[in-house]
Amino acid sequence: MQDAAPAVADDKIRCDACPVMCFIKPGALGACDRYGNEAGVLVRVDPHVVLDHWLSDGGAVVPFNAGALDWDGSILREPATFITAIGAGTTYPDYKPAPFIVASEVEGVDMVTVVTEGIFSYCGVKVKIDTDRHLGPERALVRADGEPVGHVTTGEYGSQMLSLGGVHHLTGGTKREGRATCDALLALCNGAAVELTVDEGATVLVQAGKPPLVNGQVEERMRVGCGSATIGMFAKQWFGKVDEVVVVDDHITGVLSEHQAGKLLGIADSGIKMKGRRSTPGRYFQVADPGTGWGGTNIADPLQILGSFDPRKARPGLTMLMVSTTGEHASYYVLDEALRPVEQAMPDDLARSVALIQENCEPALSTVLFMGGAGGSLRAGVTENPVRLTRSVKDALTVVTCGGAPTYVWPGGGITFMVDVSKVPANGFGYVPTPALVAPVEFTLRLSDYEKLGGHMDHVRPLSEFRGPAAHRTRVPHRAENPWPLMPDAARGPHR
Repeated sequence: MQDAAPAVADDKIRCDACPVMCFIKPGALGACDRYGNEAGVLVRVDPHVVLDHWLSDGGAVVPFNAGALDWDGSILREPATFITAIGAGTTYPDYKPAPFIVASEVEGVDMVTVVTEGIFSYCGVKVKIDTDRHLGPERALVRADGEPVGHVTTGEYGSQMLSLGGVHHLTGGTKREGRATCDALLALCNGAAVELTVDEGATVLVQAGKPPLVNGQVEERMRVGCGSATIGMFAKQWFGKVDEVVVVDDHITGVLSEHQAGKLLGIADSGIKMKGRRSTPGRYFQVADPGTGWGGTNIADPLQILGSFDPRKARPGLTMLMVSTTGEHASYYVLDEALRPVEQAMPDDLARSVALIQENCEPALSTVLFMGGAGGSLRAGVTENPVRLTRSVKDALTVVTCGGAPTYVWPGGGITFMVDVSKVPANGFGYVPTPALVAPVEFTLRLSDYEKLGGHMDHVRPLSEFRGPAAHRTRVPHRAENPWPLMPDAARGPHR
C-alpha cells in the first residue's frame, strides 16, 4: 500500500501513520519498521494480507497471470477471499476513514468489511501456561529483560495464568519498562518465544502453541485433575491391587480409603494420617507449600505430607501408592513392622495405572490471547458516529475479527476483544515506538446495516478492485479451524 506524504528538506518525507510522525530518508524505514520512503512515496513495506478460502480447502487457485479463457482478470475471486487488516495501514489521525472498506456479495447478500490496523496503548496478553508447578504467588511481578511487564493472576484448572502488558506498563512507567513491555507483547503475539521471570518464583519460557519450559524443564503434560478428581477417575484401576493411594496435589490432595469413591468400592480404612487441612472426606488442602516438586508442591519426598499411621487400623504389609496428578512422580511403599512406609519396586499393574494417568493428561501448551480495546481511531474509521458501531457489535450485527481470526468481544461498554494469536496469520502484529502494539481489526456487516450506522459510504470499494502488485499484497490460506468471516448469517445475530 502507498500513501502520499508531505516532503521536507533533504528529500525526507514525514510519516503520519502514528503519533511518532517520523521523518524518513529516501530508502529508509520509520521507527516502526512498517513504513518506508520509496522515491518520495510513503510505502507500507509489509504486504497486505488477504485470506483465500480455496487454499484452505484445497481447491483450485486463480493464477496471477493465467491465460485461461474463463478467467476475468481478477486476482481475487468472490466470495472465497477475505481482505484482512494485516498490512492495510492505520486510521491515524483519527478523523480518516479506514484504509479499506470493501464490498462483496455473499450468497446473494451485499456485505462490507471495514479494515484497519489499530494502534493499541490499551492492550495486553493473557498467557495460559499448562503446568501444575508453582510459577509464583498471585500478584507477583512478571519481568522481561529485567523490567516489570505484568503479573501472576489467578490460577485455573491445571494451568497457571499471567496477565502481561496494559497501559500502565506500556506508558505509565519508565521508557525502558515501556520498551521491554512492547517488545515482549509483540514477540508473544507473533508466535516467538519469550523468557519471563516471576518475582519470588520461576523462570518460564513461553511460546504460543508450544510446551512451556519452567526453570529450564520442558512441561510435557497438564494434570489430569486435582488429587480428588484423580481418585474418582482411577479408583477402579487400583481396587484390589493396593490398599491405599495418595494423589499429591498442591490444591486438593486425595486419599483413596477416605474418598467417597473408595467407600463405594468397600476399601478399608488404612489408618493413614495426613498433614494439611482436611476438607470433605478424602480431600486435603495445604499439605505443603506451592513449588515445582510433586503435584505442584515444594516437596521432593512425598512421605513429608504423612503423619504416623494409626496402629488401631494400619498393619504391617499394608501397601500404598503415592502419585502426582500428572503421573510424573510415583512411588510404591509397604509398611514395615513399625508401621513405617518403606519404598519398594513398583508392581507392574500399578505402573500401568500410573501410565494411564499420564495417557489421560493433555499435552502441556502455552496459550497467548491478545486483548485490546477498540478506541476512537478504529471506530471513527468505520463511522462518523462511533457509538453506533459499538451498538452494532453488541447487537451482533457486526462481526469483529483480527486478521480474519474469530474474537471474543467482552460484554459491557466499548469494544474490548480477545483473540488467540495462534489463529492469526503469521506476523500479523506490529508496533509503534510510542510504545504501542499494532493489531489488525476487521468489522464485517451487511452493507445495508453499514449505511444505517452512518458508515463512510463514499469510501466503499468493490472487492474486484483489489488488483495491486504482488509486492504489496500476499494471499495466505484461511485456517480451516477458523470460521469463514464472510458469512451473512454471522452478521445478523441469532435473534434475527
